[in-house]
Amino acid sequence: MTHATCPRCGGRLARDNDTGRCTPCQAAERDRLSTPPVVPANFWDHEPVRLALAERHLGRVIRAYRCHPYHGRVALPQSVVAGWLGITQAQLSRVENGPPVVHLDRLAHWANLLGIPASCLWFGLPGQPYRVDDRAAEGTADDPYAHGAITEQGKLPAMVVTVEGASTGGGGATDRRRFNAMAALAGLAAAGHPYLMTDPAEVPRNIGMEQVRLASSLVQDFRRADAAAGAVQLCDIAVQAHARLSNWAARAHYSREVGDALQSALAELGIQVAWLAIDAERRPEARPYLNEAITRARIADDPRMEVQALTQLSMLLRESQPGESLHCAEAALRVSARWATPRLTTLLHLRRAHTYAVLTDAGGFSREMTKARRELERGPHEDDLAFVSFVNEQEVNGIQGLSYLALERPDRAAQSFRALIANPSPGHRRNQVLYTIDLADAAYQQGDTNEAARIALDVLPAVRQMNSGRVSRNLAQVRAKLAALRDATATTREFVDAYDRAVTV
Repeated sequence: MTHATCPRCGGRLARDNDTGRCTPCQAAERDRLSTPPVVPANFWDHEPVRLALAERHLGRVIRAYRCHPYHGRVALPQSVVAGWLGITQAQLSRVENGPPVVHLDRLAHWANLLGIPASCLWFGLPGQPYRVDDRAAEGTADDPYAHGAITEQGKLPAMVVTVEGASTGGGGATDRRRFNAMAALAGLAAAGHPYLMTDPAEVPRNIGMEQVRLASSLVQDFRRADAAAGAVQLCDIAVQAHARLSNWAARAHYSREVGDALQSALAELGIQVAWLAIDAERRPEARPYLNEAITRARIADDPRMEVQALTQLSMLLRESQPGESLHCAEAALRVSARWATPRLTTLLHLRRAHTYAVLTDAGGFSREMTKARRELERGPHEDDLAFVSFVNEQEVNGIQGLSYLALERPDRAAQSFRALIANPSPGHRRNQVLYTIDLADAAYQQGDTNEAARIALDVLPAVRQMNSGRVSRNLAQVRAKLAALRDATATTREFVDAYDRAVTV
């Protein structure tokens, strides 16, 4: 007679064991209700899991994961796995049985949570290089991830080159901006988003998951291009793309499952458009996109997208409506209370700390900053969403410095900015340049105008390389202050002259 064996450790099971697990393995997994187990490497070689991965359907991967023999003869309940994922059992049922999930933040979050190896995935994980598979390399017509929609990490999509080439177009400012946007849209169409240049009467009347996947990947293209080309060049392009996709979605037909995924994808694109508008110093244009994103996130029952929009809205409203800014950050804390990682919580407390400083509430600033630092000390988490990747010690020092400037404490602000510059974050060059300019402003407010001019002169070449309205505006403000000095020194005149030459080139 052949004895059954435990699928977890390989040990022989007693004849009367009807659980499918030996006693030690049952004891080792008593905490499985709170966290996924660490599974062996060969777990992912199980045939149902491999087939689900090949179908690029994370819901089916999760179902195969739950039913894997590793967990015993009884599959993991949906309610247990849903708890790990931060969703309800009903939502998990729709994920498993409906169309594929396309939201990249959610895909990465759940893949990290379950420990799926990066080599098995059809999308990239934060901090890990993306491996382009054979289908993408071949550019098959039926594969929505082909045609450059997802590229190797570090490789710029075609749209960046197109934007740069279009920037020499003639005509007035409005015509030139429209020319740039339309030329870049043509580049996006060539890079895997053909619906952006199709006549509205000719686009498909039905939207399926392949179109939603393309819309979601468009956000990643904009993020990469923003890092390379800057928001000033990209803002009009993103506005045009969002308008075309929204119009298409309003006229087309799709199932409820596709509709939820489409709402999340359009919400994420709206948040990206709003960010580009903020960085391009077109702030009044940003709020409608964020309001729309919150509405779409609620329609799709996507709290992570709602929190992302609320977080950005809090930043947008800080100067003009600080009270509402506080409410937005508080709402984001409330919505994310069950699943927020330390980095997300850190960011939300930073939003509140800076707003309290704008309100000249030093006590509120101090309380929120203490909470932010306490959360940051808990370290990064495998469930961190992509949009909080910039939250680190340098960013905390930067927000602290800005808050001290708002509280008219330039001495403390300078300390924070110098701590940041002494330990730079290579992956966040734009913020590094911004905070360096703020250090120049802090030096000016302390009365050390020569030091302010020296810092501003040193950072001027980096500013010229960036197409960021925020960066340009901040340096222009420093220049205006130094140019207005009655007792200008050789150092301050040198910076003002260098700045004026740079902006006229």
